[in-house]
Amino acid sequence: MGQTVSRPDPDHKSNVGGDGAARSGVGVLDKAVLVLDAVAAAPAPCSLADLVNTTRISRATAHRLAVALEEHRLLRRTADGRFALGLKLVTLGRASAADWPLGQVARPALEALRDATGESVQLYVREGDQRVCVISLHSGHELRTIVDEGARLPLGRGSAGRILAAEPLTDGYLASTGERAPGVGSVSAPVRVGDDLIAAVGISGPLGRLGDDPGPRFGPAVVAAATAVADAYAASLTP
Repeated sequence: MGQTVSRPDPDHKSNVGGDGAARSGVGVLDKAVLVLDAVAAAPAPCSLADLVNTTRISRATAHRLAVALEEHRLLRRTADGRFALGLKLVTLGRASAADWPLGQVARPALEALRDATGESVQLYVREGDQRVCVISLHSGHELRTIVDEGARLPLGRGSAGRILAAEPLTDGYLASTGERAPGVGSVSAPVRVGDDLIAAVGISGPLGRLGDDPGPRFGPAVVAAATAVADAYAASLTP
């Protein structure tokens, strides 16, 4: 079995208050989303106890919400009664992707970047004070970095986070070594359409392969991929 350099996220910022409620102020909806997020983040289907421990919602409330989400096909039950993501989310995900052209038009350039560098490739967008991985392509190496699509990571740490935090660039890209996770490096470049910073493209991998100064080696290819994504996205907006 191949080894991986995983990306545990100690910097994930929870919106959960001490009573298990999210802080957006729409109580029942916030708690339902907490349940969905807990199931989505779990490595396997969740028992009711798992949901309570993860969300800090009371057992009765967690059960009521999980059953309601199952009724709406946002959750489903496994044979042993645990909760897993429901198939309706597949339909919703496809509809969302169809309405968001960046993900579609970016993929060819990202696949070419992965193939050219041999490293894992990610596309991030900014959402509030975090960055969200919207496309993640894994390296073919046994030792590789893995970032899950949908993962929320901090701004200001890691090359993509620093780019989306609008850190100034001197070479068209930023590189990082061990900033967010020990032993992991990355090189990222901004995706700009006009004056708008819409995303960041990056490669990441173990420092043993990228080296202590990965920018000069990978920067030009990452910048070229980011430019290709920007051009494709701009073209997709033209009537």
